[in-house]
Amino acid sequence: MTSASSADAMPRGGGADAAADAAADAAAAADAAADAAARSGEVERPRGGLARYVFAATLVRSADGGAVVAIVLLAQHAGLPAWVSGLLGASITAPHLLGPFISRRLDTARDGRIVIAAAALVHGALLGIAALLLPHTWAVVPALLLGVSGLFGPMLTGGISSRLPAIAGPAQRHQRRAQSWDVASYGVSGTLGPASVAWIAAGPGPLTAALVLAGAAIFGAAAVLALPRQTAAADAAAVPSPVQTLRRIWGSGPLRRTLALTVTVAFSVAVLPIYAVAVAPQFGGAALAAALVAGYGVGNLVGSAILMAKPLPGDADRLVVALCFAVAAALAVVAAMPTFAAALIACGAAGVANALFFAATLAARSEYAPVEARGQVFIWVGALKIAAGSAGTATAGVLLFGAAWMPVALVAGVCVAAGLLSARSRSRSPAEHEGSA
Repeated sequence: MTSASSADAMPRGGGADAAADAAADAAAAADAAADAAARSGEVERPRGGLARYVFAATLVRSADGGAVVAIVLLAQHAGLPAWVSGLLGASITAPHLLGPFISRRLDTARDGRIVIAAAALVHGALLGIAALLLPHTWAVVPALLLGVSGLFGPMLTGGISSRLPAIAGPAQRHQRRAQSWDVASYGVSGTLGPASVAWIAAGPGPLTAALVLAGAAIFGAAAVLALPRQTAAADAAAVPSPVQTLRRIWGSGPLRRTLALTVTVAFSVAVLPIYAVAVAPQFGGAALAAALVAGYGVGNLVGSAILMAKPLPGDADRLVVALCFAVAAALAVVAAMPTFAAALIACGAAGVANALFFAATLAARSEYAPVEARGQVFIWVGALKIAAGSAGTATAGVLLFGAAWMPVALVAGVCVAAGLLSARSRSRSPAEHEGSA
């Protein structure tokens, strides 16, 4: 956004601390200008725009987040082997990696709402059709439909987040508060989607659960169209290709660090559910695993509430690095806890730390992404984050050859190493000209 770009476009002489001070001064000046403009009527935030955004984002993300659970339960209910159920679930998540290659349209469209709404509509329709066909045809047919459905998943996560800066307004504090609500939307949808599926599957059945999710995505498409309209920020000819956008991310210090640490933290926190399953019997019963995972989810929501009350201040680049260390510390504490009660509290603390870190990454994406590729930047980071989370879960399963705490301790060390490398990168390139909006 404006505050970050004005600070970040200047040559960074005098070291990272001087650069951070300059960025803070520029942000304060930009906030003051934005407030003055708002008071004079030059800038007007859309009335009710944030509430409409949170509703629409939570709805479509719940459909995306619960889809894997619904399809796996439906496959098991249909009597398919466990490995087929797993492949059907993977057919939804794996195509997320290809999402960035269709994301350029979001930056070139005259009305980005239509692109996101179309993605939600296709996602919901194909999910519903696949669910109806699954008990009656070869598994490969619904798998192909689910693969296309999953391709549009990143549009419903990072894609819709890219619409938030214009809704929030130009002042940094408005941006940060809106990003806090976005973190809450991710947290609620990540819990609401799977929980709704489990509850409905226990009653009417998994097919009904999958169809409810499909309906939520289609209804969410209508909610997206009710968001404030945003015109394209740049001419279509100026919008880079997906590969060029990835190169720009890597060429910008703040975006490179944001991407690297987002992937690292996603890989690391994905270990926690596997840890919970492995350690629960030592604490008194396998059923306690669900409580540990729920503790982490509650921590995420508590972190979101903290952010809504007091949004993160300061330079987003510095915050991302600092909060990566906070996540590492929380994971190390989880690994060291000897009792269930202590582990439950530690998992909650890890959820809080991850929520704060996630908010910082949203701020960094908003403030450092080039305006002509903002949607693609959000989707690239989101897609690679999902892939990293899947890799973290798989790695944790492989590493469970000894003590249950070992994978958690190892990924805590990985976060520390990544944070140190990023901190060194900031200090060694004070004169780097960072890409910004």
